Amino acid sequence: MSSLLFTPLQLRGVTLPNRIAVSPMCQYSSEDGFANDWHFVHLGSRAVGGAGLVIFEASGVEAEGRISPQDLGIYKDEHVAPLARIVKFIHEHGSVAGIQLAHAGRKASKSPPWEGDTTVAPTAGGWTPVAPSALPFDDQSTVPTALDEAGIQRVIRAFAEATDRAKAAGFRVVEIHGAHGYLLHEFLSPLSNQRTDQYGGSFENRVRLIREVTRTVRQRWPADLPLFVRLSATDWVDGGWTLEDSVALSRLLKEDGADLIDCSSGAIVPGVKIPAGPGYQVPLSARVREQAGVATGAVGFIQSAFQAESILRTGQADIVLLARELLRDPYWPLHAAKELHVQAQWPKQYERARS
Repeated sequence: MSSLLFTPLQLRGVTLPNRIAVSPMCQYSSEDGFANDWHFVHLGSRAVGGAGLVIFEASGVEAEGRISPQDLGIYKDEHVAPLARIVKFIHEHGSVAGIQLAHAGRKASKSPPWEGDTTVAPTAGGWTPVAPSALPFDDQSTVPTALDEAGIQRVIRAFAEATDRAKAAGFRVVEIHGAHGYLLHEFLSPLSNQRTDQYGGSFENRVRLIREVTRTVRQRWPADLPLFVRLSATDWVDGGWTLEDSVALSRLLKEDGADLIDCSSGAIVPGVKIPAGPGYQVPLSARVREQAGVATGAVGFIQSAFQAESILRTGQADIVLLARELLRDPYWPLHAAKELHVQAQWPKQYERARS
């Protein structure tokens, strides 16, 4: 039986050699937004390891849009050259390079997890975050500044300019980050959006910003290159964003030019009990794929080759995105191919270890 996991996937003019993607994972290892040798080795090794798509971590479209001062950025032209160096290496090794364009909103200006994930004050190199409403994420977080109309337009321009830089760096996939409690998700969820203008209140108003960003990015991104959007498909809490909302939004995003919805979940407010376990988010991807009629990606505790193969074979997603499993084993795709009895392409330098 042939393997769907190792069947190429055509998205616009890009062919992914297989359906294994490296999910965007923050490394908290940058200075002033610049990619460095850590990013080169981290991302390059996943291409050498056989992943079909390597998506760079959430990259701030504004300096104030980074989760931490140590996050990658794509908010100035000088960021392009070091990103392009890594993109070139990934493409030379048969994978496709993508980048996640992000704005952290009220969850910005935090320290790295190993330093406590605490607020970084402006006096210590941080900044005051922005959000749809002046509601902090939790009691330990800074009260954000509510964006006015001019601020919203600035954010849209920042996504547009970041898209131009992504093109200049040679990326072949762009993903808009609309999940995990960051700015675009904050506009979507009634738990974080208490605006009374055209960007708040009704479903139509709350989805306005992510749709404007998606349309703007699609206009700036080459027509033959695919555009992904990552959503938190549910907030997992009463009164929040729901799976039904995500299905409705995904239909609209498809009209706006999105080619794939990357289905994650949660993180809009603290303290939520999430039924996490192997493949716990896969049903979200399946529902969006079936009811919105758009390609989807499944992510979250996908660990084994047979689990990944089953997700695809049962029509629950078009690609699988792995995160922690690829941190544990950068060569997971090569090992998965062996388990599924697929003849995968090994780097010629490593051929002696194939058997």
